[in-house]
Amino acid sequence: MADDEEEGGFGGLYEDGHWVWDESTKALLFVSDLPPQLIETIQVPTKAPTGTVEFRDDVDLIEQIRFRRRYQRKLKPGQAEIITVQDIKDIALYTAPVNILSPMLINMLHLPTTERFIRALVLYCQYYLQIADEMANRIIELETKVRTPQCEIVENEYSNNLSDLRLLVAKEYSTMLIGGGDTKKFHHMGPQKKRRSLSDKDARLFETLLRVCVQIVWLALGRRSFNQIELEMNRLFKSEIFNSVEHMLRTGYVSKMAAEERAVLLGYCVRHDKKLNTRSPLMNDVFCHRDIDYRMMGLGVIKCTQVTPRLLYMMHAVAGSEENLTKLGVVLGIIGMSRTAFDTMLRPLPTGTDTGKSKASMSSTSYSSKSSTTSSMRKSQLATRKLYPDIALPRKESRIMDFPPSFPDEPEDIRPCSETQRRRWQNRLMRLLHPQGHPR
Repeated sequence: MADDEEEGGFGGLYEDGHWVWDESTKALLFVSDLPPQLIETIQVPTKAPTGTVEFRDDVDLIEQIRFRRRYQRKLKPGQAEIITVQDIKDIALYTAPVNILSPMLINMLHLPTTERFIRALVLYCQYYLQIADEMANRIIELETKVRTPQCEIVENEYSNNLSDLRLLVAKEYSTMLIGGGDTKKFHHMGPQKKRRSLSDKDARLFETLLRVCVQIVWLALGRRSFNQIELEMNRLFKSEIFNSVEHMLRTGYVSKMAAEERAVLLGYCVRHDKKLNTRSPLMNDVFCHRDIDYRMMGLGVIKCTQVTPRLLYMMHAVAGSEENLTKLGVVLGIIGMSRTAFDTMLRPLPTGTDTGKSKASMSSTSYSSKSSTTSSMRKSQLATRKLYPDIALPRKESRIMDFPPSFPDEPEDIRPCSETQRRRWQNRLMRLLHPQGHPR
């Protein structure tokens, strides 16, 4: 027994350690003679500061030639030479910083749902800037004129139009949130919605998508009023409390609005709850107790019968063919305009007839005096001539159609996104991230 104890008993030696008696705990402890094993730590990638991300807008001639040769959308035989949403997405992706790009973001930007979402955002932001101009003029006129009951009628129409256009954005955004349709594989709990929620990954994708959409809308509106677009879009998706751009710029633009402006531009569906119960203005418009035409929720996705001129206008703007926008009188920024009037980076070619700033653009530059030296503020100060007419939205029907016994289930013809362009941007991103393994 003595030999056994010396070789392998309590006091014996082992290949990787030995036993010792611990007086404090009155127990045997095994002490390892091996060096401590290194514990691998998981490096969580730092989120890109999307609120301060700057896109390049000073692309030189050599880079423009490279973009036109390698990444610009190539026209097919018989295709009209007009500006499409894909053209604007291409420029936004080409000028975006690499640290916010990801394969998932590129794939998501090339979905029909996302394209309808972008077009609805362009339509809303264009009309928002248009009404902001109009309300600025009306507030100035109040100094010398008296308000009449007709003022209330006109401003209520503006407010209802903005609420309906917000609803167009909200219906596509809600599809993304629930992982419906073609967005199911981007859901934060997986396509089957059974995995553990990847909230951090989902937050990063949402922040980068929102920042890229701000850039796309700004390009689609002729590079006008960048600050106003960015502030309004962040308010739409995050509410006034969590508007990170407003917290950074400290413009106080909502508090500086007159009561009439606030009622029109923000609508009457805004709710001021406690922070934990706060919904974004988009969701407030969805759940708002007002007369909403149920057919708006299916525009571009479900075929509806007996469509009114107002719904037809919205349908063409959100999901119609871009070649027919000008013919139908639908205004969607520079989308649908002739490509020959713009250069490679979609800047208007000089014509010698330039107009000054719009009042909305001027008011957006006066919002922030502390941050006037930043490049984002310089974007708002960029004076460009107006490239497109104002939106003339058809009036709402006096009587909202009641719910039918059954809803239509025939799907609309969905316009696919360019698979060729999606692959081009994926390959470019791989070359930028792994320059050694991808020869140019």
